[in-house]
Amino acid sequence: MRGVTVQCLFYASLIFGIWTTLSYIYIYHNHVSNLETKTQEAELIWSLGKKLQQQITHGPQQIPRLHMRFEKPDEDETAGKLFFKLGKDFNYSNPEFIDGLLKYGFNTILSKSLGSDSEVPDTRDKMCLQKRYPAKLPTASVIICFHNEEFNALFRTLSSVGNLTPHYILEEIILVDDMSDFDDLKEKLDHHLEIFRGKIKVIRNKKREGLVRSRLIGASRASGDVLVFLDSHCEVNTAWLQPLLHAIAKDSKMVVCPLIDVIDYMTLEYQSSPVVRGAFNWRLDFKWDSVYSYEMDGPEGPTRPIRSPAMAGGIFAINRHYFNEIGQYDKGMDLWGAENLELSLRIWMCGGQLFIIPCSRVGHISKQRFSNQPELVKAMTYNNLRLVHVWLDEYKEQFFLQQPGLKSVPYGNISERVELRKRLGCKSFQWYLDNVFPELETSKGSL
Repeated sequence: MRGVTVQCLFYASLIFGIWTTLSYIYIYHNHVSNLETKTQEAELIWSLGKKLQQQITHGPQQIPRLHMRFEKPDEDETAGKLFFKLGKDFNYSNPEFIDGLLKYGFNTILSKSLGSDSEVPDTRDKMCLQKRYPAKLPTASVIICFHNEEFNALFRTLSSVGNLTPHYILEEIILVDDMSDFDDLKEKLDHHLEIFRGKIKVIRNKKREGLVRSRLIGASRASGDVLVFLDSHCEVNTAWLQPLLHAIAKDSKMVVCPLIDVIDYMTLEYQSSPVVRGAFNWRLDFKWDSVYSYEMDGPEGPTRPIRSPAMAGGIFAINRHYFNEIGQYDKGMDLWGAENLELSLRIWMCGGQLFIIPCSRVGHISKQRFSNQPELVKAMTYNNLRLVHVWLDEYKEQFFLQQPGLKSVPYGNISERVELRKRLGCKSFQWYLDNVFPELETSKGSL
């Protein structure tokens, strides 16, 4: 009997030992697998950080803004933690933050926390505060087009226009939805727009038209004296509209842009921009350019309107009849891109003027883009070629020196735009270089 008992105890101990060993192996294997997974997550997030940093470093030239700093996590730290360091010591590890950044190009977590209203600091020069404008000014139709915009950013745009624009000069807000997919831009948006009843027209495109044709659709429904085009992620500043309308009231062929302040895409802080003008290079890349000090001499000082060779594109004001007279936008252009430069050249070469009005300021979220988006690249190439073949004359060769592979790329039928140029009696591109933007020619062949 004792032998049987000893034998049972022996086998029980053996089974327990085997079970313990297997359990240890299982737990160890799981620990290693989890560690590898977390390490991969950390590497993925660090790769995203480097990609974002490259976008900031190598992206188009912009007005100076706050930059995001990246730190590679120590190996001993918890893997998978997102290391974004901002001026206010923000640390985000929420996947929602990354998703929003990739989807919309800015910090949507902060955007949601701000909601539909945010306080906009008055960034105008103190001399602007002394300016007085006539009680009777032209009325404005503010046109805002959007496609899959972040809800809160869009609504802050609308709220700022409604709150900071005197109603007697605001004829209407025309909101054009270019076939958005997101649910919150449908019934939810319609519900929130009730507060603008009587001042807002909502147009929903039946198919994707792109920015150019969407703006034309909005303009066709406008009844104000002046068309004011805004992007869907802006916040207007104090007394932003009066200086624009006053300039156009004095000269109906003057097209005017506000000074564009930066709303940082990470912190959403509203930052004052220096006085700059719009320019471009032979690749037709838009850029901001310094303003000569003598342009701000005289009694008006930093409030003096600045001649600008080009507009940034999204934000400007133009007399409605003059917009129609000079040919609106090129309807043959796709989506968006180059329409701002095409219109800028047409304004200057066909008898108009383009100015930046420093006493008018509008904040604009400096969105980041993290993919080439082949459809957009194709549209921008197509649009650039239409501009080149209609407006650059013999200087189109300077464009093709930069991008020789585009010489044989199709650009559609431009006969209507060529005829428009003849009908308007427009000057040559050489005249534009001599009288508006001589700095471009000095760098000819070296860009």
